[in-house]
Amino acid sequence: MTVSSLSIRFCVSPTISHKTDIHCPSPSLRACCSFSSGSNLDSSENTYQKGSGSSWKRRQALVGVGTLLATSVPATLLLAEEVPKSYSAFVDREDGYSYYYPSDWREFDFRAHDSAFKDRYLQLQNVRVRFIPTEKTDIREVGPMDEVVYDLVKHKFAAPNQVATIYDMKERVEDGRSYYTFEYGLRTPIYATTSFATVAVGNNRYYTLIVGANERRWRKVKKQLQVVADSLKILQI
Repeated sequence: MTVSSLSIRFCVSPTISHKTDIHCPSPSLRACCSFSSGSNLDSSENTYQKGSGSSWKRRQALVGVGTLLATSVPATLLLAEEVPKSYSAFVDREDGYSYYYPSDWREFDFRAHDSAFKDRYLQLQNVRVRFIPTEKTDIREVGPMDEVVYDLVKHKFAAPNQVATIYDMKERVEDGRSYYTFEYGLRTPIYATTSFATVAVGNNRYYTLIVGANERRWRKVKKQLQVVADSLKILQI
C-alpha cells in the first residue's frame, strides 16, 4: 500500500547512580552520573550535538567518579537476563528503561534525548532513547501498530526533504506490556540511512528507541542492531 510519498512494504541499590552501564563479558557497574532531559522533542531525528551542550559537559565532569563491581548490587536490580556477548546494558532506574548496545560504542550527547551511544568511528551508527509525557498506559492505546508506525515515520522521523520507507514492523508483549518495533529508511539526494525503532508506553511516558546506520552498511550490521532494538525494556518506577 502506498500512501502519499511514504511507501510501506511488509517484509517480514538505591545508593548508586540511577543510570548505570553493565559491561560484558566481565560485568561491572559504572556510575554514569548523568542528568535526564525528558523535554519535548524535535520532529527530525537527524540533528545532534557531538560532545557539546550543558548536559554533556555535566556528564563528562562527573563520569569517572568510580566503578563498582556488579557483585556489590543484586543482579535483579539491574537486568533479569544475562547481557549478550559483545553488548553492554544501559539501565536508567529513575527514568524507567533499559537497553543493550554494542560494548565498543561510546556515550555521546544527542539533542533532546535522554541517553545515546555511537560507534567510535561512524557517527551515523548509533542508538538513542527519548521520552515524552503521556496519559496512556500502553502503546496499544496510542493506536494500531500500522497507524502508529506510519505516523511516526512520516510525521516525526522524516524531514521535509527525506523520502521515508517502512520495511517491516512487529509487536512483542513482555510482562504484559506491548512494544512496537519497526524497520524504516530515510533517503535524501545526498545520503540514506536505515534504522530500527522501538516504541513503548509506561510510567506515564512514551519511550522511543532508535538505532540505525548508513544504508550502505545496513546489510552488515542489521543483525547486530536488531538485538539493540529488541532489548528496550520499560522498568517500573
